[in-house]
Amino acid sequence: MADKRDYYEVLGVDKSATDQDLKRAYRALAKKYHPDVNPGDKEAEEKFKEASEAYAVLSDKEKRAKYDQFGHAAFDQTGGPSYSYSDFSDIFGDLFSNIGGFGGFGDFFSSGSRRRDPNAPVQGNDVQTRINISFRDAAFGCKKQVDLWVYDNCPTCHGTGAKPGTSPETCSVCKGSGRQRVQQQTMFGTMINERVCSNCGGTGKYIKDKCGNCSGTGKIKVRKTYEVTIPAGIDEGQSVRMAGKGEPGTNGGQNGDLYITVSVTPDEVFSREGYDLYCVVPISYAQAALGDELTINTLDGQVKYTLEPGTQPGTRFRLRGKGIPYLRNASQKGDLYVTVMVEVPRKLTEDQKMKLREFARSMGDNPSGNGQTKSSFFKKMKDAFE
Repeated sequence: MADKRDYYEVLGVDKSATDQDLKRAYRALAKKYHPDVNPGDKEAEEKFKEASEAYAVLSDKEKRAKYDQFGHAAFDQTGGPSYSYSDFSDIFGDLFSNIGGFGGFGDFFSSGSRRRDPNAPVQGNDVQTRINISFRDAAFGCKKQVDLWVYDNCPTCHGTGAKPGTSPETCSVCKGSGRQRVQQQTMFGTMINERVCSNCGGTGKYIKDKCGNCSGTGKIKVRKTYEVTIPAGIDEGQSVRMAGKGEPGTNGGQNGDLYITVSVTPDEVFSREGYDLYCVVPISYAQAALGDELTINTLDGQVKYTLEPGTQPGTRFRLRGKGIPYLRNASQKGDLYVTVMVEVPRKLTEDQKMKLREFARSMGDNPSGNGQTKSSFFKKMKDAFE
């Protein structure tokens, strides 16, 4: 035991390493030194065993606690820590299936207690589609029709894939288990690995006479129409789920779900941020200077708002509860933020121009009529109101 390297050193981690750190380090070493990658290389084989022993100890909370306290001496009485390669099934099953199987280790370590019954019910695939709705439909909610192509059970064979009058037969190779047992000689001795049955593809069944309508798949593409309820308050990119409207399951499994993602057409008046709305309302200089009662258009209709005298261009005010309904609580709404913009008249009569010049002179300004003034017109008004 004295000549053994520190387990943390073997894996290249420190003593504060998490379970994920340990797993990541061991995966890298196993991939590098596995005997199937280095056939005949005794040094690589020893390093693989060393890394496996280190991981077996440090990945077990009790063994790790003993090791941290007593080091290798914690296992002197037993001749070393006990472990089997099935302890690493989650690692090998993922690692070796990704890099080509390596003599069946991927299938071997991923089989066993986690093996799925090929005849067990399997839920069908989910289906996704997209629809366009208006800004106001998104705000208030609506009902829309959705047309799409989906896979459904073949009406000729009713989803079995077999020619009418026949039925799928139990696979003669795997006897309906969906797995093949293969005996193999490895560095650990004779091992019996399990793989997906090559005859039935893991289904446990074999279709001798295939349905001519679906070519034995049991499914065909059909066009379906659904009416979907779009809830009030939905926003761009959000989805509505219709349970059981996806593809059919197999072996009696439930249908998948249908997800409808909405695209919202922008509005000409309002913009949206979350559940709040924003808009710009034009006012005249007289309204800004003298104040006025404005009529504001909202999604719920028109409301009155008292504009204070001396309101400056760009002033923003809030109308509470005049925004978008909350998606999961329609009784609660966001707010509407209104920004006022002072409009400058483009065309004036001579009488209007004369009166405006008189007003400007009364403010201490003397416009020439060609756009040149002694000082800023709006600055003078601002100073006057202040």
